[in-house]
Amino acid sequence: MDGWMGPLPINKSYAIGTKHNKIINQFYYYFYKSTMMRIITAVTLTLLLCLLPIHPPNFCTAHSDSQVRCVESEQHALLNFKENLTDPSDRLASWAAASDVDCCHWVGVVCDNRTGHVLQLRLSYNDFQREAQYEAYLRSRFGGKINPSLLDLKHLIYLNLSYNDFGGIQIPKFLGSMGSLRYLNLSSAGFVGLIPHQLGNLSNLHYLNLGYNYYEYNYNYYYLYVKNLQWLSGLPLLQHLDLSSANLSKASDWLQEINKLPSLLELRLSDCDLSGFVPPIPSINSSSLTTLDLSYNYFQNTSIPFWVIGLHNLVSLDLSSNQFQGPIPVHLQNLTSLRHLDLSANAFNSSIPNWLYSFSHLEFLNLDSNYLQGTISSSIGNLTSAISIDLSYNELEGRVPRSLGNLCNIREISLLSNKWSQEISEIFESLLGCASNGLEILDLSNAQLSGQLTTELGQFKNLVSLSLGCNSISGPIPWSIGNLSSLRYLDLENNQINGTFTQILGQLSKLEYLNIGLNMLEGVVLEVHFANSMRLKALRASQNRLTLEVSDNWTPPFQLNHLDLGSWNLGPKFPLWLFSQRQLLTLGISNTKILDAVPPSFWNLTSQLTHLNISHNQIYGEISHIPMIFSYSSIIDMSSNNFTGPLPCISSNVTFLDLSNNLLSGSISHFLCYKMNEPKKMEFLNLGKNLLSGKLSNCWMMWQSLYALNLGKNNFTGSIPTSIGSLVYLSYLHLDNNRFSRKLPPSLKNCKQLVTIDVAKNDFVGSIPSWIGNRLSSLVILNLHSNNFQGYIPEELCSLTSLQILDLSHNKLSGRIPRCVHNFSAMATSENSDYPFSLYSIYYITGYHFVVFESQSVVIKGKDLEYSTTLQLVKIIDLSNNNLSGEIPEEVTCLKGLQSLNLSFNILTGRIPEKIGDLGLVESIDFSSNQLFGQIPQSMSSLTFLSQLNLSNNNLIGRIPSSTQLQSLNASNFFGNKLCGPPLIDNCTIKDVQPNIEKKECKAFSGVDVDWFYVSMALGFVVGFWVVLGPLLLNKQWRFLYFQFLDHLGIGGIVGHVLPCWLGWYIQLLGLFSVHLWASWFDKGVALRGFLPLTSKSLILPTVIDTLDLVESYTFKIMVKEGKESNQRELFAIKENWRKRGWMRLIANPWSWSYILALLVRVPNVVLRVHATRFLVEHSGHEEELEVFASDLANDVPLSVSYSYDPVTQFLNYIDNGNFSVNDFFAHLYQNASARVNPLVISKYGASEDYPGCTDLIHTKAI
Repeated sequence: MDGWMGPLPINKSYAIGTKHNKIINQFYYYFYKSTMMRIITAVTLTLLLCLLPIHPPNFCTAHSDSQVRCVESEQHALLNFKENLTDPSDRLASWAAASDVDCCHWVGVVCDNRTGHVLQLRLSYNDFQREAQYEAYLRSRFGGKINPSLLDLKHLIYLNLSYNDFGGIQIPKFLGSMGSLRYLNLSSAGFVGLIPHQLGNLSNLHYLNLGYNYYEYNYNYYYLYVKNLQWLSGLPLLQHLDLSSANLSKASDWLQEINKLPSLLELRLSDCDLSGFVPPIPSINSSSLTTLDLSYNYFQNTSIPFWVIGLHNLVSLDLSSNQFQGPIPVHLQNLTSLRHLDLSANAFNSSIPNWLYSFSHLEFLNLDSNYLQGTISSSIGNLTSAISIDLSYNELEGRVPRSLGNLCNIREISLLSNKWSQEISEIFESLLGCASNGLEILDLSNAQLSGQLTTELGQFKNLVSLSLGCNSISGPIPWSIGNLSSLRYLDLENNQINGTFTQILGQLSKLEYLNIGLNMLEGVVLEVHFANSMRLKALRASQNRLTLEVSDNWTPPFQLNHLDLGSWNLGPKFPLWLFSQRQLLTLGISNTKILDAVPPSFWNLTSQLTHLNISHNQIYGEISHIPMIFSYSSIIDMSSNNFTGPLPCISSNVTFLDLSNNLLSGSISHFLCYKMNEPKKMEFLNLGKNLLSGKLSNCWMMWQSLYALNLGKNNFTGSIPTSIGSLVYLSYLHLDNNRFSRKLPPSLKNCKQLVTIDVAKNDFVGSIPSWIGNRLSSLVILNLHSNNFQGYIPEELCSLTSLQILDLSHNKLSGRIPRCVHNFSAMATSENSDYPFSLYSIYYITGYHFVVFESQSVVIKGKDLEYSTTLQLVKIIDLSNNNLSGEIPEEVTCLKGLQSLNLSFNILTGRIPEKIGDLGLVESIDFSSNQLFGQIPQSMSSLTFLSQLNLSNNNLIGRIPSSTQLQSLNASNFFGNKLCGPPLIDNCTIKDVQPNIEKKECKAFSGVDVDWFYVSMALGFVVGFWVVLGPLLLNKQWRFLYFQFLDHLGIGGIVGHVLPCWLGWYIQLLGLFSVHLWASWFDKGVALRGFLPLTSKSLILPTVIDTLDLVESYTFKIMVKEGKESNQRELFAIKENWRKRGWMRLIANPWSWSYILALLVRVPNVVLRVHATRFLVEHSGHEEELEVFASDLANDVPLSVSYSYDPVTQFLNYIDNGNFSVNDFFAHLYQNASARVNPLVISKYGASEDYPGCTDLIHTKAI
């Protein structure tokens, strides 16, 4: 596959809804969990039905007496009932209308031996204890409607329609008129809607089971529900009540109503949405209650309700899958009659309480999926009645006690997913006591076990199921395993077992499921290895080094349902023996060295498959129509082959399709728009790395179930259709390496669940949309590299707190790097992300898991690397090869989890952030080909993980800091600077630095060497300045008289121009390079700000110098470009706060002289006319002429300014996405002789809470 990697077997289920998962889990438990429990349940139900006082002893007779025929009217009623049923497997073939046929001999009909009346209808289909039977069950369920003709069966006391599929119809109300009914079972039959209250009229009812009814339509699930349970009061004889999976959330008084049933023995309310607090009740009337099941309700109570301890007769208590936490409640120790206790899937975090080991009557104990800690006490040997113990999925540790082997009645032990850290042979030795004689199920998967399988294994002769997968067990499979003659299920997957595929496995004649995948087996497998495997139904042996050598006409003795031989050597010819497997449901033969065309008849085999994986071979030819019409979740993986031709037509039932990395060509239109009237169930679609071309059709509205889409590495052109916005469940989008053009469609913002956007290496244009940050808050990967995006990096991207990969390289982006990058929370932490990157995961009843992981190509350390299963560990920023300017923001050093930072090939200036050493996990830094200056920060030497650093082609100076990482780098990474020290040849010798040292030493012994000429000149200037101009500063009346005098002479403007210019040159002659000259004046509260740069190379003075606000403190810079984009320099910078410095420091600072001088200057009105295309970004598209005005003060107090933020900011935000840059010099600054004009504010607002997102803004008004 390209773009995604898979499949790998992991322990992860495919979640499609809580209730639906519960039902699937019930099936799984019923099929595989415990054979003994199924036998006991079946026997118990049979005895219950025969002992119930609902009919004389002949009630249990399955057939009527041969001399008594059924009543004719009842036979007609049954035929009418049949007419409204759908019977796809013809189960009711015996229900014929012939006159000589006795309905008492029909399938599912039980009559009275004396009267011939129909007493029972047994139309359930629950005989599916293995998956093959379960698949047959899916094909054989009754459907249709329930005909009211059942009312004619006046003597019917038993009606069982469970395990059918009535397609979401409501339970018929007329059933409430069948007053003779004593047993009614409609469970798992597809009924939904309101439970009719008429059922409360069945006053003779002893047994009512409406559990586990649901109906799925278009990925929505519907269930039974009630408004209240008051109708239960009409069932005084009710002994068994099961409403599992019905929605009882509106029945707030459910406990009070059930408490009115005095005869109730069994109550099952599993998964009934009773998520609130369990209501308290003063007393329990149902003291005879023996079975209570409140599982899967997720109560808000943190502990088990106290009233439970009042049920002293409880034999079975199931409180699993709730939110109970803390220690296991001690008051449960009063329930001494318990035989079945299930507290699994809660949050109990104590050790196993000692009082629990004293329950000598306890037969079934399930504490799995909690947070239980500590060890298993040796007192577990006191549970002498124990049949099943499940302590799996906890945090137990230590050693399995030997006393566990003393449990003579034990049939099932599940200790998987704990921390036993033992050798497997030690556990076998612990269980060799009495337990080994009857033990049938042993599950030690994922238990950190090591060692080898020893001959002791052969002593567990009654084992039916053995699971040792996901450990570190090594060595060969022992010959003693052949003694396990009852073994039906063997799982040794994902260990280090070596040796050959032993023939001993072929001696296990009852073996049905064999999983030896992900091991180190090698050698040749022959036909003789399977000679006695007649009952084998599932063979999973992938990821071994095995070769199958069989004859071309070999017919295996088995009929498999599941086959996975991935990574075997089956080729080069296509294995024809597969066509003999007519019951296959899943087939995996990926990476099996097949170099052949697929036989045409193979595609007919796919009609019954739910999972097909023939990927990573060299299979060629065209793909025919793939039906796969059976399953609701069909999976097709034919990636990485040599298939050619157009895309095939795919059944709408397919949910997973991977045809990537083939040679498929042509348009995609016929594929996307096939059967437009049928919504597609596709969730995963990967067509990447083919030769597909053309434009994408606008048919995506029919693919609304898509979760992951990969069309990368093809030849698609045109724009992305707007209908892609209808994929509201889309989380992973890969469109990279095509020729898509135009802008990203705004409709894409409707895909709010997007985790990955990869549109790299296309021809997209325009600015990066701000809605990516505003609407797609779940983004983890944003890859836009190698396109034609331009403009600024929108600050809205900083809202993507989950972002881990940001690649905007190789575009035409300009402006600054946003300072808000520290908001990338996922990059700011050193903790690994727990975000799931599994694109598709499905859980099979057989225990097999299919998962596909997200895959992403990123450039790190100069290499294009592909990450998949470890993608959650990758955190990078790549902004290289753009036109970004300004400094590297200090905030980037907050991203302490960053692994790679690439800012190369831009026009960045300034220094490398001093705290760059805070990036403690960074492995790669590339700042090359910029205009950075200054020294390499010493903190960079603390980057212990740094293995790639490129600072070449900058203006850096000084010594390279010393560290193992820096000195081990190639010297070329520092070329193009004025650096010295290892690994460069220039080693910063003593000669280079000696003059400065000697000078400092000389000063230390000779005193201070004062140049009195310069001291005298400075003192004279200061004294003369204050003698002449001091009175004007201190006396306001003199100042106004002086201004009037200048205006009278007509030289006020000249003075305002000449004096600042002269002073600016004077300061520059003093060597005060890069000093910024400001002039200011105060008149009736008018304050203007202007910016005047003075550098050592050039002096640019505007014709008018305006005022400076002496109160506010500013620190900012704006870079301007001269000619070539690489030629830029600082236009202005403000770094002073005069009020805080005080007047004495102001006088002593040469920078202040321009301010003092400006007090003598009165400049008339000022208007700055700026053309929009010169001062706003080029892509804004606005040609309005802007007029910038002076701002009135709020009052006439000198040195005090009040700002008013006008709506002009919104105007700039609109035309420039919240950013402003100066693309040229300030120009056309001239004096306006007209009357005073409206206010001007030229100011800087940083990204803060007051003004978020506004950077380098100039407040203006459009004309």
